[in-house]
Amino acid sequence: MNYRSTQTARRDLHEVAAAQGGYFTAKQAEAIGYGKRHLDYHVKCDNIQRVGHGLYRLPTVAPSEHDDLIRLSLWSRNRDDEPQAVVSHDTALGVHGLGELLPSRVHLTVPVSFRKTAMKGCVLHRGVLTLDDVEQLEGFRVTTPLRTLLDVSVEASVSREQLNRIVVQALHEGLVRKTKLLAALKDHAARERLAPAVELAR
Repeated sequence: MNYRSTQTARRDLHEVAAAQGGYFTAKQAEAIGYGKRHLDYHVKCDNIQRVGHGLYRLPTVAPSEHDDLIRLSLWSRNRDDEPQAVVSHDTALGVHGLGELLPSRVHLTVPVSFRKTAMKGCVLHRGVLTLDDVEQLEGFRVTTPLRTLLDVSVEASVSREQLNRIVVQALHEGLVRKTKLLAALKDHAARERLAPAVELAR
């Protein structure tokens, strides 16, 4: 690459990394113009940090508040370099600011076909999520407040008292619309636990 293209590649790499908490993959770098030789060189010069298999980080980008979730999202990528994991359940509650749970492990929902072994400190929930179930945040995806309520309602880790408070908070803060929640509860396994909580929000 000539000087001009090198400057352009550096700028493009920074843009990609900045949108992912400083992280980027080898395939993303290659698409921009950084081959393995370039990456190895910059790692030796401490311009780039190698943090995992095919995963790198620009130290000039400040760590994100959700650094661990971004890294786990990129860890879950498939052969096409597409992240498969979506932050969900108890962890998604924290991302949305709902409740006061302090989960000791990170909860992720992955496709049924996902074959990687869960990393230490992670719980993998295999399931199917629709586009309406997911929100894109900086560097990772998370289940919507509505989908999150449905998920945690069938988990033993959240008590009925905690669930009641979380549902009331979600409705009062406008994170979930009551009509949509009631519609989602129709014939859903979460109905028994969530319906009483909805009534408390009147």
